[in-house]
Amino acid sequence: MIDNQNTIVVIPARMASTRLPGKPLADINGLPMIVQCWKRAKEANIGQVLVAAAENEIADVIRSHGGDAIVTDPALPSGSDRIAEALALRDPQQRFEHVVNLQGDLPTIDSLSIQRCLAGLVNAAADISTIAARIETAEDVANPNIVKAIAPLGPDREVAFARDFLREVGPHHAPPHWHHIGVYAYRRPALERFVSLPVSAREAARKLEQMRAMDNDMRIVVVRVDTVPLGVDTPHELEIARRMLRTS
Repeated sequence: MIDNQNTIVVIPARMASTRLPGKPLADINGLPMIVQCWKRAKEANIGQVLVAAAENEIADVIRSHGGDAIVTDPALPSGSDRIAEALALRDPQQRFEHVVNLQGDLPTIDSLSIQRCLAGLVNAAADISTIAARIETAEDVANPNIVKAIAPLGPDREVAFARDFLREVGPHHAPPHWHHIGVYAYRRPALERFVSLPVSAREAARKLEQMRAMDNDMRIVVVRVDTVPLGVDTPHELEIARRMLRTS
C-alpha cells in the first residue's frame, strides 16, 4: 500500500513552446491550462500537488488559484530535471518517497489514470511506473509520433514490465499494441539516480527519455489504462481541449 502522506505529484511547466508559445497560460474555458492540469492532479487525491515552474508567471497563476508552486532554473533541460530540482528545494528532508511526474499539457487526463500510474509502484521490483492504452487503429500503429510501450499487457493482464519503447513497430511485434502515455511515478531514489545519469545512446537516437532508464537497468512497469489523454501542443489541440472540457 502506498501512503498518500509520502506521495507528491509534481507538474513541470515552462513558457517556451515552439508550436504554442505561452502554453501553460493558454485559456481553457476560463482557466489557464496549467490550472486545469493542477485540478486533475488534485482530483486524483493521491498526495500533495506541486507545480515546478520555469517562470514566475506560472507560479503566480497557480498560487492565485490556491495551489502550490515553486520556481526552478529555466535552463533545466527536461521536465524530469525540473521535478528533481523542485523536490530538492521543497523537500530536502526526503519526506516524499513517491513522486508522480504529470505533464503540464494534459488538461483532459482522468484521475483514474494518475492513480493507476502510482499504483504500479506497489510492485517492489519496479523503479518507475508508467501507463499505456491499447491502440485501436492501424493508422495509430503506423504513426511514429505515437510511442509504443512494448510490454506483455492484455485483457487479463493489467500490469507488466516494459521490454522496450519504440516509435515504429515491425511485423515481429504482434498486436495488441500499446500507446505509451508520458506520465511517470518514481521511487524517490530512482528519480534522483535517473537525472544524474548521462543521456544514453538509445535515448538520443529515439528522442525518448525513458530509454535512459532502460539502458541503465532501471525497471519500468507499465499499467494498462482505458483512455489516452489529449496532449496539447498546437492551437488546434487547444481548441479540442476546450470542447472536451466544456462538455465534461
